[in-house]
Amino acid sequence: MEDTCLIAVEAATTWIPEERETTSAMVAAGRITAQEADDLAVTAVPVARLPAPDMAVRAARRALDAASCDPADLGFLAHGWLYHQGHDFWSPAHYIADQLGAGAALPLGVQQMSNAGAAALGVAVDRLTANADVPAALVTTADSFRAPGFDRWAADYGVVYGDGGTAAVLRRHDPGRPRAALLLRSLAFETAAGFESMYRGRDDFSPAPLWPDGRIDIRRPKKAYLEMHGGIEKFAKSARDCVRSVLLRALAVAGIEPTDARIRHVALPRLADSVLGMMYLPVLDGLVTGDILRERENSGHLGAGDMLANLALFSSSADPGLDSGEYAVVLGGGGGFTWSCAVVQAV
Repeated sequence: MEDTCLIAVEAATTWIPEERETTSAMVAAGRITAQEADDLAVTAVPVARLPAPDMAVRAARRALDAASCDPADLGFLAHGWLYHQGHDFWSPAHYIADQLGAGAALPLGVQQMSNAGAAALGVAVDRLTANADVPAALVTTADSFRAPGFDRWAADYGVVYGDGGTAAVLRRHDPGRPRAALLLRSLAFETAAGFESMYRGRDDFSPAPLWPDGRIDIRRPKKAYLEMHGGIEKFAKSARDCVRSVLLRALAVAGIEPTDARIRHVALPRLADSVLGMMYLPVLDGLVTGDILRERENSGHLGAGDMLANLALFSSSADPGLDSGEYAVVLGGGGGFTWSCAVVQAV
């Protein structure tokens, strides 16, 4: 990303439902163990009654209002998701565009597991950079991990899945336009596709969704993968190497050193302590300055939305914020595997 085409994040927002499921209730019901609850390090996660795309629409309206952006000015809309969007054969991105009145926007769906929000952000940045006819772009995510197809507490290891929508409004940076909250100084990705089988295990390819038993069971293929490959160490080392590589590359493109005192915050994906301790925290220890943020209380893991939700932390004046000129580093990742890193600077 060259300085000749800096991208401004004019607003980043979330829409999180008010209803909650509590960790203590899940332990009492035998859904998770007390040890698993301690590892998740949250007391509650949001549970939605709305379909996922409607949460994206609500988050998008907040972002458009905050950016004073008319939906008719949007030339591009990228929607990322992890789990079922309400219909089996359908385009949620087009639905979101229609609900917003963004008739001039090209809608695009992005699926890259939990990294889909970051990937959608990258596509929007590329679109703005390459096409001067796109005045503004919108990125959204939304996921709803509802039963019976998904057990948000026990479907996976080291993750509790929360429901919610996120959105961000992007434009090419214009120093004369006062709306920008953040400058996206860099966005980098690192992939290790050889680990895609962790979510496949020994399972055969199926002819239809939820074919084996009508629900998502992430633990089964992961357990099979660990048995086939003699444990987690090979993956853990590769994950740390990828996180380190994507972090250092994003900082280099942004033109700052890891020890730059202007790096105020480093925001991590909204995952359990065990996952963060396996692949993120060992890399950061002694390498990067800034406070480490684990903003997962009352959200859990927002599926595709962690990166945009973390950008929303810095898009407003609310704590934790950024003073003018300060930087935040936002790390992400998703199964497959791809890791991401965004560096933003307060205007």
